[in-house]
Amino acid sequence: MSHHNSDPKHNGVHYFAQGWKLILLPGIRRFVILPLLVNILLMGGAFVWLFGRLGHWIPELMAMIPSWLQWLSYLLWPLIVLSIILVFSYFFSTIANWIAAPFCGLLAEQLEGRLTGKPLPDNGWSGLVKDLPRIMKREWQKLAYYLPRALVLFLLYFVPVFGQTAAPVLWFLFSAWMLSIQYCDFPFDNHKVSFRQMRSALRQNKTENMQFGALVSLFTMIPLLNLVIMPVAVCGATAMWVDKYRPALALNR
Repeated sequence: MSHHNSDPKHNGVHYFAQGWKLILLPGIRRFVILPLLVNILLMGGAFVWLFGRLGHWIPELMAMIPSWLQWLSYLLWPLIVLSIILVFSYFFSTIANWIAAPFCGLLAEQLEGRLTGKPLPDNGWSGLVKDLPRIMKREWQKLAYYLPRALVLFLLYFVPVFGQTAAPVLWFLFSAWMLSIQYCDFPFDNHKVSFRQMRSALRQNKTENMQFGALVSLFTMIPLLNLVIMPVAVCGATAMWVDKYRPALALNR
C-alpha cells in the first residue's frame, strides 16, 4: 500500500524534508539501522579527529599566504576553514557510502516498495548479495566521475586571490551536485538505469537536485546531524525517484 502523495511540483527542499519523515516509517526503520551505524562510526570519528587538527592546520595554511595579501587574511581565514570542512565532509561521506552502499541500496529498494505498493523483484538480503558486484562497480563509476573534476577545483586553490576566493563556492556547488548523484543513484541503480542515463535524467531537474544536494552537503558539515544524514538522504532521494523518474525509467512500472 502506498503512503506517498506525489506532486511533480515538489522541489529538492521538500524531498530533503521528506527524508527525515520517511526514516521513521514502521517497517523501514530496521533498514535504516545499518547505514546509520556506518555513518555514525566513520563520520563521528572523522570529525572528532578533524576538529582536533584544525588548530594546527589553519596557522600553517595562513602562513602560506604572501605578505602582500595579509590584509585579506580576515576574509581568507573563514574560506580556508570552510574549504577544509567541505572537502573533508565529502571525502569521508564518500568512504561511508562505499562501505554502506549495499545497505543503502536495500533501504532504497524497501522504501520504494513501501511508497508504491510494488516491491522490486529479488528484493531482500538474497538480492543484495547477488547485486553486490554491480553495486561496487557503480561506486567506481561515481568515483571516476568525481576525481578529475575535484582535481581541477583543487588546483584552483593555487590561483592567488581569485582562485582562493572562488574555490570554496565552486566546491560547495560541486559537492551539492555530487551528493545528489550519490544518493539518487541508489534507486536508479536498483532499476539498472545506467550511470550516464541517470546523470542525464538528473540534469533535466538540475535546480531541484542541486537544492537537495546543497542541503545534504550543508547537513554533512554540522556535527551530530551529519551522523544521521546518510539514511535521510537515501530516503529523500528515493521519494524523488518515485515522483519524478520512476514513471519513465522503472523496470516494473
